[in-house]
Amino acid sequence: MVDSNADTAPRRQKVQAAEVGTDILTALAELAPATSLSRLAEHVGMPASKVHRYLQALMASGFAEQDPLTNHYGLGRAALFVGLAALGRLDVVKLATPHLAQLRDELNETCFLAVWGNKGPAVVHVEQAVRAVTLVTQVGSVLPLLGSSTGLVFNAFMPNAETAQLREEELKLPSAPSSDALLAAMNELQRSHVQAVHGLLMAGVNALSAPLFSSGNKLAGVVTVVGAEPGFMAEAEGDAVKRLLQTARTISARMGG
Repeated sequence: MVDSNADTAPRRQKVQAAEVGTDILTALAELAPATSLSRLAEHVGMPASKVHRYLQALMASGFAEQDPLTNHYGLGRAALFVGLAALGRLDVVKLATPHLAQLRDELNETCFLAVWGNKGPAVVHVEQAVRAVTLVTQVGSVLPLLGSSTGLVFNAFMPNAETAQLREEELKLPSAPSSDALLAAMNELQRSHVQAVHGLLMAGVNALSAPLFSSGNKLAGVVTVVGAEPGFMAEAEGDAVKRLLQTARTISARMGG
């Protein structure tokens, strides 16, 4: 007779190992962009020696990496590839990509799409301007809620329960707007559906952002045009605003918004 218990034991061990590995990957994402071994071990509730063994395997497969200067751990290129593949299944990414490319061609300025992630507004697709010098906006970048045009759109249109904690944290910063100023700006943004900022996130760099809506008028993402002065002044009534709003309406219409 075949011992079924002996046959299933190795399988069970593999499943358990996979579960531990995914727990550690999830923790690396939650503690992004990087974390120490001790903090990671505390976060997942495992001995540091056990976490270290799994990290070695994850690094060998490209799912984790270690900074040689700080010795901190973070997600590797393979994890980014898997994450982007998952994001690519989202309707907003599929539908927005060709329209972002067209908007980039019309304005010759960098355009990008952001969605709401576990750390706030996250850049998921970028169309770089075609010129010798471009602004580096990386996929995976997390933008401040109150310190970027993209974040301000999320703050205005996302449910309060989603943004409250991050907003309260950023309102404590010295550079944060007053509550009254933020409320007034939010009301205007909800009316105009476009947010212009000038040098807010980076001196000499301006941006325009507009919301994308899906069915039920739920915020699905934010499209942003960003450029450097004096070539891009982000005028509130300029041609760039008209083209951005038209692009946002077109994408939203495709999603039922």
